[in-house]
Amino acid sequence: MKYQLLAALPAKLPSPFRPHFDHKHEKLVTAHARNRGFASCRASCQNQRMTNYDYLAIAWFAFSWIAFSLVSNNHLPIGRVSLTTAMNQHRKRWMHVAARRDLRMIDTSILAGLQNGTAFFASTTIFAIGGCFALLGATDRVLAIADDLPIPLVADPVAFELKVFGLIAIFAYAFFKFGWSYRLFNYTTILFGAIPMKGDLPDDHIELDAAANRAASLNLLAGRHFNAGLRAIFLSIGYLGWFAGPFVLMGSTTLVILVLVRRQFFSNARDAILKDTIIP
Repeated sequence: MKYQLLAALPAKLPSPFRPHFDHKHEKLVTAHARNRGFASCRASCQNQRMTNYDYLAIAWFAFSWIAFSLVSNNHLPIGRVSLTTAMNQHRKRWMHVAARRDLRMIDTSILAGLQNGTAFFASTTIFAIGGCFALLGATDRVLAIADDLPIPLVADPVAFELKVFGLIAIFAYAFFKFGWSYRLFNYTTILFGAIPMKGDLPDDHIELDAAANRAASLNLLAGRHFNAGLRAIFLSIGYLGWFAGPFVLMGSTTLVILVLVRRQFFSNARDAILKDTIIP
């Protein structure tokens, strides 16, 4: 009888140090529970992909962008000249001084430098757009990494991809601005080359001033589009805060705008440029 009871017992008796099932089954159960937890978390997040705070934050981002663009170009009566407006006066003066210069090699070198700088930023935005598309292909991996961070990043794949598409739109806007600026700088060099020499004209120099004004106007337009593209690059840094939440987006956008406002209206560069400069 005793031997029959022993034979009925399992080969491995349960103990507090040994589970009733093997480790492989335990891992499967744990992974299944974790997946169910992630699925329920993502399902609850999908119900709140875009909240009212998100709409408020993106509206603040757009308003800050538009308002700063108007203020930096002195389209609003703020009573203070911006750095961009001061530089526009020197762009005009440069064309008129170059028109009366006998040797203009230095001016053509400056124009070539402006074109090269614009081409560099245009190429940079193309790489940034490619990086964003690569980020879309690795959404699950990015969210898995973000889940381990102590920062509350976006947990919904759809919301994450929407925000990445917004970043792509910003870089695409910057690319078109840089591309058009490069084209305008190219046109400026052509108009600059069409400025007649000082000794080939009568003493009134009316035609010389008219040619210089044409080149200066196109130079100003090229600089305006370049500044717009550069402004988009700066604000894309603030846009990254949206991946951490709407309030972070509002804070990062405000921080970027404050930095840009200081550089435009309260920097040492502005004071140096405005020294002995007449602004009409």
